[in-house]
Amino acid sequence: MGEEGTGGTVHLLCLAASSGVPLFCRSSRGGAPARQQLPFSVIGSLNGVHMFGQNLEVQLSSARTENTTVVWKSFHDSIILIVLSSEVGISELRLERLLQMVFGAMVLLVGLEELTNIRNVERLKKDLRASYCLIDSFLGNSELIGDLTQCVDCVIPPEGSLLQEALSGFAEAAGTTFVSLVVSGRVVAATEGWWRLGTPEAVLLPWLVGSLPPQTARDYPVYLPHGSPTVPHRLLTLTLLPSLELCLLCGPSPPLSQLYPQLLERWWQPLLDPLRACLPLGPRALPSGFPLHTDILGLLLLHLELKRCLFTVEPLGDKEPSPEQRRRLLRNFYTLVTSTHFPPEPGPPEKTEDEVYQAQLPRACYLVLGTEEPGTGVRLVALQLGLRRLLLLLSPQSPTHGLRSLATHTLHALTPLL
Repeated sequence: MGEEGTGGTVHLLCLAASSGVPLFCRSSRGGAPARQQLPFSVIGSLNGVHMFGQNLEVQLSSARTENTTVVWKSFHDSIILIVLSSEVGISELRLERLLQMVFGAMVLLVGLEELTNIRNVERLKKDLRASYCLIDSFLGNSELIGDLTQCVDCVIPPEGSLLQEALSGFAEAAGTTFVSLVVSGRVVAATEGWWRLGTPEAVLLPWLVGSLPPQTARDYPVYLPHGSPTVPHRLLTLTLLPSLELCLLCGPSPPLSQLYPQLLERWWQPLLDPLRACLPLGPRALPSGFPLHTDILGLLLLHLELKRCLFTVEPLGDKEPSPEQRRRLLRNFYTLVTSTHFPPEPGPPEKTEDEVYQAQLPRACYLVLGTEEPGTGVRLVALQLGLRRLLLLLSPQSPTHGLRSLATHTLHALTPLL
């Protein structure tokens, strides 16, 4: 049987399309890395059935067995990614987006040229090891959600204007327009240039920084899958406080020695208190004391045009269910409403001449897990108004007849933040 409520077992395979040679295999069980590898015969069969379909001009994209969901995706006729998941009820949408993020991570750290023009398989295997840490974080129980929503995970600092002003001044002094402040993989503040980065690098870069081992400073070569997939840039990171890092995207200059420590101290030493206030924002996302209804156990707010999101399952302290269960519930609910009710991609609904159809697009939906009796079963509600979509996880005490009103009030309260 498939595995329910634990994240199940996930196997991720990467193969060279022309030869079928496996480039890597990564696995996780219950959200933790696993050493269990698929037998070569299974890998060969999964690739063989995909190739068989291609030879008959049939595109095999997904399949389900009694206890496993399989999704295939080919990239540039050069790389084939295959994912197998035993999690009960997992959707193809979620696995497809996982594969998109994995390929984006490969391009980010290896470059598109190496992946589309494979000259030496063994060398490519070695180069791809640099992406394992980032890829494994997609397979685990991450506190982030940008891999699924394709939006940048953000937090709202208490003194955002002060940090934004310092960020702009620092960027000008450093000679780059691409600078951001990142706490635990989430963007606290960024320059306009950074916000203009395309998808998927806007999501991948903070995620990469959050997945790397702590380091005082880094000079990291990266490719931009959308903006510069064949020419590398430099990702410079400077640690201001534990888990709070300054990120710069630049060319050959400036040298890291020019930024650290003189320029860093000049701009950020006076702001130690506002910076310290950012540290708890990792899991919480919202400033302390932000007014939220006590029934709210977790929330996901998306700005569909800006492609940014706020995600927290710890808005008001400890209650049941656990943070891991809350994240899984909100992720599954997002997948459900995105694939069945709301537009599937993060962006405004496409314009159509069929006004009747447009009028029938749902604006809200809710789900009760358990019974609808008061005090039993958690509630999930989704609301879309304009370019914003809000998903709430609510306690069993929240009456179903008040879900839309609560969601509307919460969305209006959050709107000035994102």
